Amino acid sequence: MNPVLQFADQWNKILGYQTPHHHYEMLKFLFGVLESNNRKGLLMAFRHSGKSTVVGIFAACVLYLHPETRILVLSAHTALASRMVAHIKNILENHPFCTDLIPKSKKEWSADKITINRPIGIREPSVVCQGIHGNITGMRADLIICDDVEVPNTCNTPQKREALRERLRELDFILSPHGTIIYIGTPHTTDTIYRTENTEQGE
Repeated sequence: MNPVLQFADQWNKILGYQTPHHHYEMLKFLFGVLESNNRKGLLMAFRHSGKSTVVGIFAACVLYLHPETRILVLSAHTALASRMVAHIKNILENHPFCTDLIPKSKKEWSADKITINRPIGIREPSVVCQGIHGNITGMRADLIICDDVEVPNTCNTPQKREALRERLRELDFILSPHGTIIYIGTPHTTDTIYRTENTEQGE
């Protein structure tokens, strides 16, 4: 079986669930973006489809397969981004495939950033979160996950939408040369930011 799907199946087995078919499709899409030349993707799904759950599994699996990866999670608010980091952390701590990734000394194992066992010489945390308008100056990431950055409070006026687009353009300066940006969300306006992003799309 595909190692990504095997990772998801094993996690859901621990929770007492079977992996839904649409979660398989989401994971295939996300890893397809990660391995593509475009390196930008957009996943839109209906509410309560479990897209944030799948994205957490995806991020944990990326670290399992590529421990050197630096992941930045951005959401409309820091609290939302922290929830994603907590989800990823929970998977890493409890998934049998990830036992060797958990450091003995958890110096960076908090609500807003975690660092797993990985090759030496990497300064940034393995996973760090931030609100979309938080301080990201000087950060570097190999994978940026924009999870629900467009919400009513960030897009209910033309000025807010333009500020959001400008902020997202700054991510190109944070992303490593071969890095990937993935947008996860639901449009909240006809002038949605997702309409203008040059991305592979999965719905």
